[in-house]
Amino acid sequence: MVSIIAFILLFIAGSVFFAINIRKVIRNINLGKDLNRKDRPAERFKLMTLVALGQKKMFARPIPAILHLFLYVAFVITQIELIEIIFDGVSGHHRAFRSALGGFYTFMVSFIEILSVLAFIGTIAFLARRNLLKVPRLVKSELNGWPKLDANMILFAEFTLICFIFMMNGADEVLYSRGLSHAENLGDGSLGLTISSKIGPALFGSLDDHALHIIERIGWWGHILMVFGFLNYLPYSKHFHIVLAFPNVYFANLNPFGKFTNLESVTNEVKAIMDPSFTPPAPANPEQPMRFGAKEVTDLTWKQLLDSYSCTECGRCTSECPANITGKLLSPRKIMMSTRDRLEDYGKNMDANNGEFKDDGKSLLGDYITPEELWACTSCNACVQACPVNIDPLSIIMDMRRYVVMEQSAAPTELNGMFTNIENNGAPWQFSQADRLNWKNS
Repeated sequence: MVSIIAFILLFIAGSVFFAINIRKVIRNINLGKDLNRKDRPAERFKLMTLVALGQKKMFARPIPAILHLFLYVAFVITQIELIEIIFDGVSGHHRAFRSALGGFYTFMVSFIEILSVLAFIGTIAFLARRNLLKVPRLVKSELNGWPKLDANMILFAEFTLICFIFMMNGADEVLYSRGLSHAENLGDGSLGLTISSKIGPALFGSLDDHALHIIERIGWWGHILMVFGFLNYLPYSKHFHIVLAFPNVYFANLNPFGKFTNLESVTNEVKAIMDPSFTPPAPANPEQPMRFGAKEVTDLTWKQLLDSYSCTECGRCTSECPANITGKLLSPRKIMMSTRDRLEDYGKNMDANNGEFKDDGKSLLGDYITPEELWACTSCNACVQACPVNIDPLSIIMDMRRYVVMEQSAAPTELNGMFTNIENNGAPWQFSQADRLNWKNS
């Protein structure tokens, strides 16, 4: 009874804490401006199935894709076993589903064990890639400090979780063969799990019954504690993409990469000039001055803020970025990380001030992202193409550039010359419209 009460309290506390953190994340994302992404639902669902569920874009690099697939499939399928563990914890039973499912139960748990072994291989490989092989995109400067620690902590947590699974199953195999398992009326004298039936006797076969019970319980409780710990760690980690990858891909921009969005306010002004009968719509909030482009996270759309939370920090965008490759300061990954950092700080500021933001003298532009980073971008969309979950760093860069040009009048000298030529000559070149076709007569 004590263990049941302890489990229920743990389950409630873990679930409530997770719900509180999720509410904060949703609140932060909703700080962004409105954006309609409800069009073309069939196309969006297909894209989500291929990219988020099917991991389609990951396989542009087969080796890390296969290793990631091991962890991804293991994580998804293991949730089946987690359902039983939660039921066992609440009811006080052990392996409650085995008597009803019979051979299918053995097959499923054995399959989970095989996936766990593959996940173990993937975990070791990813630890080696980050810390021994030092793959270039995984050791960039923006990953120093917490991002590197976060990645390693998750990998070590996955390693520990797998060890708990095999402690639980391996010790249970030996106990059950002796007729001493917590489980009752399970039939044939052996659980028959593919991996644990071999490593269980090899590792634990010489131990006495009491020690086996302790190991099995450590494995069981360790497993569930790791699951709840991981669940509540997610909102603080880059691994939050496990939750957000699906909605992020579903609401991705479906327009061609070369198509940029227009500022509605500027578009309406041009329409009014071209058509005197056109009446611009009234602003949604007349008391708040309209801002051109983005200086702060609240100037971005909710989808751009969702992008920042969905970033896996894998660095594929940065490794494909021609500006970064040639030594420029720009890193698309850092753009997303800085946006998320500012959004988190903005949310914490609101939490500390009863839901209202108190000016802290900082902004996304300048304090988190510099103009030098913005102007290094060639707007080639390589980062957007490379992202495994369809994040769009370029949209944030372009909106912040708009602010720099239209609000601060701080465009680079080269662009100012082009703007002058367009205004005077109707083209970027220093030739009048009358002179531009003189080459035909020469």
